[in-house]
Amino acid sequence: MIKKVVSLNGAIKTLVTDPEATLADVIRKQLKLTGTKIGCCNGQCGACSVIMNEKVVRSCVTKMKRVPEGAVITTIEGIGTPDNLHALQLAWTVHGGAQCGFCSPGFIVSAKGLLDQNLEPTRDDVRDWFQKHRNACRCTGYKPLVDAVMDAARVLRGEITMEELAYKLPADGKIWGSKYPRPSAVAKVTGTGEYGADLGLKLPSGTLQLKLVQANVSHANILFIDTSEAEKMPGVYRVLTHKDVKGKNRITGLITFPTNKGDGWDRPILCDTKVFQFGDTIAIVCADTEEHAQAAVEKVKVELELLPPYMNAIDAMADDAIEIHPGTPNVYFEQKIAKGEDTAPIMEKADYVVEGSFYLQRQPHLPIEPDVGLAYFDEEDRLAIHSKSIALNFNAAQIAAGIGIELPKLRMVQNPSGGNFGYKFSPTVEALLGVAALATGKPVFLNYSYYQQITYTGKRSPFFIDLKYGADKDGKILAMESQWVVDHGPYSEAGDLLTLKGAQFIGAGYGIPNIRGLGRTVCTNHAWGSPFRSFGSPQSFFASESLMDMLAEKMGVDPLELRYKNVYRAGDTTPSGCSPDVFVLPELIDMIRPKYKEALERAKKESTDDKKRGVGVSIGIYGCGLDGPDGAEAWAELTPEGVTISTIWHETGQGADMGCLATAHESLRPLGIKPEQIKLNMNDTARVPDGGPAGGSRSQVIVGNAIKASCDLLVEAMKKADGSYRTYDEMVAEGIPLKHVGKWAAPCTNCDENGQGNPLPNYMYGVFLAEVEVNVKTGETQVVKMTLAADVGKIANKLVVDGQMYGGLAQGIGLALSENFEDLNKHTTMVACGFPYIKDIPDALELMYLETPRILGPHGAAGAGEVPLTSPHVAIINAIYNACGVRISQLPALPEKVLAGLQSKCGK
Repeated sequence: MIKKVVSLNGAIKTLVTDPEATLADVIRKQLKLTGTKIGCCNGQCGACSVIMNEKVVRSCVTKMKRVPEGAVITTIEGIGTPDNLHALQLAWTVHGGAQCGFCSPGFIVSAKGLLDQNLEPTRDDVRDWFQKHRNACRCTGYKPLVDAVMDAARVLRGEITMEELAYKLPADGKIWGSKYPRPSAVAKVTGTGEYGADLGLKLPSGTLQLKLVQANVSHANILFIDTSEAEKMPGVYRVLTHKDVKGKNRITGLITFPTNKGDGWDRPILCDTKVFQFGDTIAIVCADTEEHAQAAVEKVKVELELLPPYMNAIDAMADDAIEIHPGTPNVYFEQKIAKGEDTAPIMEKADYVVEGSFYLQRQPHLPIEPDVGLAYFDEEDRLAIHSKSIALNFNAAQIAAGIGIELPKLRMVQNPSGGNFGYKFSPTVEALLGVAALATGKPVFLNYSYYQQITYTGKRSPFFIDLKYGADKDGKILAMESQWVVDHGPYSEAGDLLTLKGAQFIGAGYGIPNIRGLGRTVCTNHAWGSPFRSFGSPQSFFASESLMDMLAEKMGVDPLELRYKNVYRAGDTTPSGCSPDVFVLPELIDMIRPKYKEALERAKKESTDDKKRGVGVSIGIYGCGLDGPDGAEAWAELTPEGVTISTIWHETGQGADMGCLATAHESLRPLGIKPEQIKLNMNDTARVPDGGPAGGSRSQVIVGNAIKASCDLLVEAMKKADGSYRTYDEMVAEGIPLKHVGKWAAPCTNCDENGQGNPLPNYMYGVFLAEVEVNVKTGETQVVKMTLAADVGKIANKLVVDGQMYGGLAQGIGLALSENFEDLNKHTTMVACGFPYIKDIPDALELMYLETPRILGPHGAAGAGEVPLTSPHVAIINAIYNACGVRISQLPALPEKVLAGLQSKCGK
């Protein structure tokens, strides 16, 4: 141990520490300053940034033996407090810089280090600084963060005051459609918000720390498990295997389609007979400390019989492939699409026929916060599981029988979440925590390392797509034929629904009267497939929007104008055979057309022999809701202080708090209520009604309508005959109920065996414009500008919606150019997985909106989160072709792929 005296946030601290301990752990665990976050734990995300002796350092890779005696250290807690914000913290709230907020303290500390040195930075200076210090954000697209630094610098230079920077409530008090900062922003920018790992440090004495014994192969039979040596290790309480699981030891996929050839009970909680993928959990070590638990993990002996690993769908579909789940074929679900007439004779007579094969990769979610959770028995002896879940009630139904508990005795709570982008629709830590708590009777805590986050959570499932269009002489698409194969990993949950999404979104946006196709879901031994933002549409649009450009080239026409000719108009139907909710794509193309023409002219002027500029476009659509019947419940209750809104609207950084507040406030405006008088009670199944999962951009529509219904009932109950409204005391005196239950159900139907139906209440629409520069000597592609014209209905909060658009565009750039999880030996860090940092994303991100009211949306709103990641990647791929003539059909478009295409063109 070593003794160090440091100055921490202006106070002298004497520290006695392990010299090998990291500064981050000392700050968090010994000093209990949890504003400093730990994400990647290897210096690649910057969440742990602090200032030490006037330099920004990443504290997760700074050993205490390297901290100088007398070091002056500043953490986020030393920069500002909730009642005394620093200009940077205020600017972050005003510009929507804190979405999930997990990275915000690190960014703000880093920015403070910049402004301490340079009070007049340019935008490029800010971007260079964040790149140098490896500050990573998965939510915002970085542009709002640069905006915030620039405005904070203005305050510090004395050009504007804090009061002038702060948000001003309009005279009419209306916040719907405004840039009102989200309620959680201040907690996030000051580091006072408590995420899962922060709560883990504050659990009572006797809490067991969990570590996992995991498979390091992808497919094997388990011969035996020996825990005896591990159980003798210091601090170990118990080592749990499948024999200790009280229930069925399976997570159910809740299969909903009768044509699925499996039963849905295919995912073990703790592997008993087989390993199905790398990282599968075989045992759980429960110990007094994380260090003791991890040491014992190494002592668990597991003997395996290796089996052939099927790491892609093509291999798993081979005639000689064994069944990964004995008794269930590897191709376990099929989805047909049949709309209109038979396509074969139409294709034969078509003036133009174009076809292609496409592959979209296994994309990792890469949130900055690793997966984390805790469990305990509450005051009513319910098993309470806290996690990052975005499907609390759904996940409870998936794990209850598996862990061995009745649903009424299972309480699910969502912690403040450092982003997830869909992977938490799937249970990850929840069942493991439940098993450990039930087996030991003690509080338990499990925090994944970032290696586990990458290797042992779900991924976007790859699609292999063969697609063909047949068009008439004017370019009107008459017929489409498709085959798509979904590589869904070893577990079936959501696989059938994902395959259905191919039927819904391949060719979406165009009034194609005749469609035939077949999709197949395939079990493999690679990472299990879980929902990822825009679930199924990036795969679908990669094929259909690439092929649209190929058709335009074959015809010798402009690709934007070919789209304009084919997009939905009155009388057209979607691939599902129903009418679109609105017909906005022609107007969106009209909006973006001038930008497109300017971009083409720029590309011509700025191209050089070595660096070719190109322009690409694409359209994207996504539905708002779960397929078919979908509903939610919310409560509005009048209190002496105002109104409390209770529901489940999961918060993952997308702005659930703001969506809930804005929707309720707009409904309650007749009462003259102020935003601060509305209390939000959310995301605890023991305390609030079920609003449903946060997936498919359903929350603003489905939960929003339930909130509106509850508020409308309350307002009506408070209304007097003369048109004025009762007070709280008057309501009580007259015996009128204070609490009102709002419910809303989408008037939708499931798709039939041919993919035909009316599955979703409304949709989001976007037209993307990408401008790229391709280095023809290296194959490297840089996106220089992205423009998005979008219609998400009436905008509930401009700040939140802008943030969703910027973040989605950034993820689309990563999807197009760098992100991948294919190689289990290589793709194990953020950098290796192709995480896009600030210099990978252009500062030039431009947004344009239509706001076409949706009849089925609360106050006219649709959803917003999915549309920006539907097809920006395809616009980029089309722009690469426009720049240098190389068509990338397998993502990501790594430099070596582009260079190989260039060399092939030259005959090298």
